[in-house]
Amino acid sequence: MTGSSSPAKPSTSVSSSTTEAAEERRSLLLLAWRGQGYVGWQRQPEGVSVQQRVEEAASVICGGASVRAMAAGRTDAGVHAWAQVVRVAHAVDRSPEAFFRGLGARLPPDIACLAAAEAPPDFHPVRDAVAKHYRYRILRREARCAFREGSVWRLARPLDLSAMRAAAAALVGHHDFSAFRATGCTAPDAHKTVTHLDLTVRGDELHVDVFGDGFLRHQVRIMVGSLVEVGMGRMSPSALSAALVAKDRGAAGPTAPPSGLWLVGVKTQPVIDWAAGGPPLGAPGDV
Repeated sequence: MTGSSSPAKPSTSVSSSTTEAAEERRSLLLLAWRGQGYVGWQRQPEGVSVQQRVEEAASVICGGASVRAMAAGRTDAGVHAWAQVVRVAHAVDRSPEAFFRGLGARLPPDIACLAAAEAPPDFHPVRDAVAKHYRYRILRREARCAFREGSVWRLARPLDLSAMRAAAAALVGHHDFSAFRATGCTAPDAHKTVTHLDLTVRGDELHVDVFGDGFLRHQVRIMVGSLVEVGMGRMSPSALSAALVAKDRGAAGPTAPPSGLWLVGVKTQPVIDWAAGGPPLGAPGDV
């Protein structure tokens, strides 16, 4: 008599195509945007953020799959980005060219994808950002400029540039910048390094270029607001060094408006090899 065969066990193998589709892939984007009309880079309970628009457009490119975007740092409402590094995590295989061209067609006019690349293994946009460059643009005239409204801080009053440069020198170096951060800043450590702080007149604009390893919330805007107070004679040049010692927000000047602030660029380690597109030339206000 022939014995009955055992029932076949259900297969537990997963096809390689299914596994690949489930794997998380990471791409890098170089983005630029104008800050008006956005609540900043990061999603907020109210209002539209740049992150939201980027994730929505990237999701379409990925066939509707979920996409998560992380920038090398936050920008506040009204602040602009000339070249911001963003990592996008997605579960669909898409080339840098697909993101570069697809985002170029799907992002709103005030957000642009400048370049795209595959993310190096273990690349983290915040941890691997080793230096940042911000530029603050001050329009030194009474008349508004129809082409720069919302991109600069317009000041009609004359500024004492010599006094401002003398005050700026105290801010260069490694310091506790507690006096130069927003009241609600949650960073655990207020120590930051400002490597360069330059004031340059270019046409009817004054550019305040700040380079450093990282910045606290509103730090650059408070530094600029304090320098303008010095330039107007409302604060002495030595007041900024005194504010550093005091570590008290009340010892520094007011916060400059967000409209004039631009994130010019982010230096990363490792250096990103952009496969599609490339970094922009120059910096905002150069022309």
